[in-house]
This record gives sequence, structure tokens and C-alpha cells, in this order.
Amino acid sequence: MTFFSPGKYKEVLKISLPLVLSMGATTVMEFTDRIFLGRYSLDALAASMPAGITSFLFTSFFIGTAGYVNVFIAQYVGAKDNKGVGASLWQGIYFSIFGAVLMALLGLTAVRLFAFIGHAPEIQKLEVIYFRILCFGTGASILGTTLSCFYSGRGLTKNVMLVHIIGTLFNIPLDYAIINGVWGFPELGIQGAAIATVLSWILITFIFIILIFNKKYNLQFRVWDARQFNPELFRGLMKFGIPGGVQFFLDILAFTFFILIVGRLGKQELAVTNIVMSINALSYMPMFGFSMGVSTLVGQAMGGGKPNSAVLAANSTAHIALSYVFVLVLLFVFFPIPLIKMFLPTDMAPADLKAIIDMGIILLRFVAAYLFFDSINIIYMGALKGAGDSMFIMWSMSLASVFFLFIPVWVGITNFGMGLYFSWTCITIYLLMLCLMIFIRFYKGKWKTIQIIEKSSRS
Repeated sequence: MTFFSPGKYKEVLKISLPLVLSMGATTVMEFTDRIFLGRYSLDALAASMPAGITSFLFTSFFIGTAGYVNVFIAQYVGAKDNKGVGASLWQGIYFSIFGAVLMALLGLTAVRLFAFIGHAPEIQKLEVIYFRILCFGTGASILGTTLSCFYSGRGLTKNVMLVHIIGTLFNIPLDYAIINGVWGFPELGIQGAAIATVLSWILITFIFIILIFNKKYNLQFRVWDARQFNPELFRGLMKFGIPGGVQFFLDILAFTFFILIVGRLGKQELAVTNIVMSINALSYMPMFGFSMGVSTLVGQAMGGGKPNSAVLAANSTAHIALSYVFVLVLLFVFFPIPLIKMFLPTDMAPADLKAIIDMGIILLRFVAAYLFFDSINIIYMGALKGAGDSMFIMWSMSLASVFFLFIPVWVGITNFGMGLYFSWTCITIYLLMLCLMIFIRFYKGKWKTIQIIEKSSRS
């Protein structure tokens, strides 16, 4: 088996780098959102992470499932079958509409949901506001993800990058203005942060609609003529996409559970965990861009009957991604204080400031320790998804999260009074064990025998 191919790095960067920058733009949007909220109110910052990640928890299933349109389009492109591209896109659109309705209904449960979670009353009130607005608007995010697959699946990832950069440039000043009430905007605090995020999702989706649905693409890919519901193709998307959606849901559930259980330790522990998780996003979201890129490359290779090319794409992506992670590790280990201070109010009491910085330094060392495991997970999961091995990913994620994260953290905190650092030790072990399962699966090569488009109405 070939592990190195210098010529493959250029192809990986061409496909993945725009997606990394696209995810980086999203990260910057979320990063600045946390900074603005942290400087506005520590309570708003403490509430935004649990509410935001809880909303994304439920959204993740729909995004993970609809995002599998990327693999279908990639495999149709690899098989040189343009007719399936438009039909695959529309099945994802129908699923996105279904997801939007369910998420809007979920927003109506916000009060009971956060009462059950049990954070401090002043935090709960802010969590409800933030969560509800995100749920009502997240249909645009799901649909935007689906539409972006039309470009990413074909390897035209610069288009995805540019659209997301526009959304970010729209969001950041609007976010600042509505949170703080400047430039003639009302001061809405955490409510303004949520509204700005939803408006950015809507803008991104609208741009994709304008770009995709035109005469040129209809003639080439039937992006309008293939709009009818295709039961066979839809079943194929659900067969492979739902395990991918469940896996993404479980991935976010693991971190959601972690954030919520840490919230029971105290407001300060929750705030510092939120800060460190926001810094951690500097790694996670770009890694997700690499994962999307390798899914495209593996999907195209498998659609064209070239599994060896898929292996080279996965390994080359891993080499590049781990180089990026190494730089972040150095940053987190040697320059933690400036990163943490970006999220803190300038008028914070010295004792509270010192306590949060001291805890944050230690937590960033945990992040530095598990980043390599997490990056390998994300990259090789993307490769397995591109080949259609989504069922294995779902089950491995299920087993690892239950036995190495959920049970140890819950029992440790609720029964034995274990604290913050115990919780972070558990999440590190969880990522290590998941890394081993995914890595071994990839190199055993069973995924090379899986076929997707032949079983899902290859036309």
C-alpha cells in the first residue's frame, strides 16, 4: 500500500484548501461571536455555547444526512454520469425542507429543554432566547449545506469558499452592531447574536440558489429538470446518508453532553470550558473542511473504480492536516494566555480573571494532547464516508461515546464528585479510542468493496 505520493498533495490542496478556508470563515464568524458576547456579558458567553451546541446537535443529523449529497455527486462525477448530479441535489433539497420543519418545531420546546438541563436561572433565560432563534432559522443552514454539495462534489470548492466568506463578512459587523446597539441598531445582546447568525445563513443559501439554478447547469446537470422526487435515489441517499447523519449527531452529542455536564460544576467552569472549546474550533472546523475534501476525492475515485487513488488521497490529506495541527499545538502550549483573554471582559475582577486563565491554560494542554487523535478521526472518517462506509462510522462512534465518554463522565461527576480535569481526561481517552477504531478500519480496506450509485438509481 502506498503511503506517500508528492503529486497527490497538489490535488488535495486544490480541492480541500478552499473548503478549509470556507470552514475557517465559519470559525471566524463563531469565534468573533463568542468574543463580542464575552465582552458584552459573561452570562451571555456562558449561555451561548450550551444553547448553540444544543441547537447544532439536532441540526447536525440533518446536515450530516443532507451533506451526503456531496458523496453521491462526487461518485456520479467520477463515473462520468452527469444525469445523476441534479437528481441527487434535489433529493437533498427535499430532505432539507423536512429538516427545517422539524427544527422549527423543536424551537418551541426551548423552555422545557433548558429547564431540564438545569443551569442557573439567569443562564437558562439567555439559553432559551439563543436556542429558539437558531432553531427557527437553521433550515437555511441545512439547505445551504445541501446546495454547496453541487460544487464541492464536483471539486469546484472555490465557489463554496467565496460564498461562505461573503456570509462571514456580512455577519461580523452585523453581529457587533446588534449585540452592542451601535450604528443605529438596537442593543439586543445574545438575541442579536442569534439573529445575525440566521441572517448570514439565509444570505449564503440565497447566493447558492442564484448561482446554481440557471440554464447552463440545467443543460449540463439537469438541476431544474430533475426536480421530481425520485424514490429509489432518495432511498439510496437515506441508506448511506442517515448513518452519516447519526454519526455527525453522535459526534456533536458527545461534546454537547460534555458541555452540559460541565455546566453542573459551576458557572466559572462552564465559562472557561466554553472559551477553550471556542479556541478548539480553530482546529475542528478547518479539519472538517479537509474531511469534506477527502470525501470528494475518495468519492470521485470510487465512482471511477480507482480505490488506490482513494487511499493516496486520504493519506495525503492526513499529512497536510496534521502539519496544520502541529502549528496549533505549539500555539496552544506556548501562547495560551492571549487566546483566553480575547474572550474575557476588560473590567473583570482580578481574582476571577486569574482563576479562569489558570484553568484555561490547563484545558488548552488537554486540547493540544488530543488534537492529533481528533484530526486523524476526522480525516479518515471523511475518507470512509466518501466510499460509503458510513454504517461502520456510526457504530464505532456509538460504542466509543457510550463507553469512553458518557458513562465515565456521568458516573465520575454525579457519583464520585470528580471535577473539571477528570472530565477533560475522559474526552481525551474517548478521542484516542475512536482514533484507533477508525484508523484500523481504513487500513483493513473493506470499504473498497462498497458501491453506492449502482444501488441508488444510477441513470
